[in-house]
Amino acid sequence: MAGEYKTIAVPGDGNYEEKKSRFLGEAVHVESQEEAEAYVASVRKKYYDARHHCWAYVAGVPGTPEEVVRSSDDGEPSGTAGRPILEILTGHELHRSLIVVTRYFGGTLLGTGGLVRSYTNAARAAFENSQIVRVLTGTKIRISCSYPAYGKLEYLFLKDQIQPRDIQYGEGILFTVTVPADQVASIQDQVTETTSGQGKLSLLGTEEIRIPV
Repeated sequence: MAGEYKTIAVPGDGNYEEKKSRFLGEAVHVESQEEAEAYVASVRKKYYDARHHCWAYVAGVPGTPEEVVRSSDDGEPSGTAGRPILEILTGHELHRSLIVVTRYFGGTLLGTGGLVRSYTNAARAAFENSQIVRVLTGTKIRISCSYPAYGKLEYLFLKDQIQPRDIQYGEGILFTVTVPADQVASIQDQVTETTSGQGKLSLLGTEEIRIPV
């Protein structure tokens, strides 16, 4: 599992127009290079009559040799499209993310400065309309306790934006939470104190936690 990183959780799109050229940006989450390239292909198909489909992505496992960073000017002058799009991703420290900007030519040449500005603005608009999350490795914990203790624990957990789930009701209550690895000890202390030592905890391994940015 990757370490802590930021990524696009909910796709966003944004438009920019200059001298009748239209730039349509899309920002999405992608897990792998293959997924990124497949998405670019789908955009080409969707906007089959457009002149350029420029893109950049950071895909694969963050912070490892498997992570791939790529960009493309797709026929625009070198450095005027792919690089500005990539700078939106890297400037916001995004991983497992892709931005594609499709251009419909308006009949007037924009020059290198105009192209850089247009692709940057369309990519930024797509990014700003997406939802970004911070992803970190958490520890999944199963907890069993009495009904009165659960009410107190739920209050404490929700204050810390920890959401109990998989709740099972029986003679007592059994539920799970996922917390950052460095909070496991404090959660254990909370459960012990709140339940007067009667609560039980089981560590179930690791899973991702997504926190809105």
